[in-house]
Amino acid sequence: MKNIKIIIKILEYLFIILVLISVLFPIYWMIITSLKPYADIYSIPPLFLPLRVRNNYYRPFVKDVYLKYLINSILISFGNTLVVIPSALLAAYGFSRFKIKGSNDIYFWALTTRMAPPAAFIVPYYLIFTYLGMFDNHLTLVLLYNLFNLPLATWTLKGAIDAIPRDVDEAALIDGCGTLFLIRKVIIPLIKPAIAATSILVFIFSFNEYLFASILTSVNARTITSGLSAFVTVVGTEWGEMAAVGTVCLIPTIIAAILVQKHIVTGLTLGAVKR
Repeated sequence: MKNIKIIIKILEYLFIILVLISVLFPIYWMIITSLKPYADIYSIPPLFLPLRVRNNYYRPFVKDVYLKYLINSILISFGNTLVVIPSALLAAYGFSRFKIKGSNDIYFWALTTRMAPPAAFIVPYYLIFTYLGMFDNHLTLVLLYNLFNLPLATWTLKGAIDAIPRDVDEAALIDGCGTLFLIRKVIIPLIKPAIAATSILVFIFSFNEYLFASILTSVNARTITSGLSAFVTVVGTEWGEMAAVGTVCLIPTIIAAILVQKHIVTGLTLGAVKR
C-alpha cells in the first residue's frame, strides 16, 4: 500500500513537470531565439543554448518605433482597466443585490458579447470610428475593449459580491450609508483580491489584443502586438527581431502579475463557495 502511494506521488510530480515544460518551453525558446544570429535560428539540429549572441533588440526599440508601440499598449491597457473596473463594479453590485425584471436575461446577454468572435464586429466598428474621425486614436481602443472586457469583469466581480452576506449591506444601510458610500467603504475593501485579479485579467486581455488594434490603428495608436506583423516580409520572417519584441511584450504583464500575485488566487476563488 505504501509503495502504491509513492508511485502515485511520483506520477503526480512527473505530470506537474510535463505541464510546466509544455507551458514554459515556448517562452524559453522565444527568449533564446531573440539572442541568436539569423543563421543559428535555422540550424539543424536546433541550438537550445545560443553559441553566439546577436542584439536583436536594438533595431526594433532604438532605430524603429516599437518602444512607442510598447508605450501605446501600456497606456491603452491601463486606460481600459481604469474604465472597466469601476463600471463592472457598479454593474456587478446591481446584478447581485437588486431584483430587476429580466436581470438574468440581461446578464446572460452581456456575457454572450464575450463569446462572440471579434471578427464579426470589426467592419461596423471600423465604419463607425472612421466616420467619427477616431481612426488611429488611443481613446478608440480604450472604449472598444469594453465590449469584451466589461462583461468578463462584471461576471468575476458579481461572484465575489455574491459571497458577501446581505446582512453586511443591511447593517451599513441602517447606519445611514448610501449605496455609493456602501460600495466604496464596505464592498470594495472586502473584495480587494477579486478586484486585483480582475484588473490583471483586463490588463492582459487588452495588452494582448491584436485584431482591433491592427485594423483600427495605423501609426499614432499602433500597439506592440499589432506591430509584430511587420516582421513578416516578402523575403521572409525576421524571427530574431520578432522574438525580441515578443519577449519585451511579456515584461508589463509579468510585472503587473507580480504586483498583485498575493490577491490573484484569492480573488479568482472568492465567489466559488456560497455562504
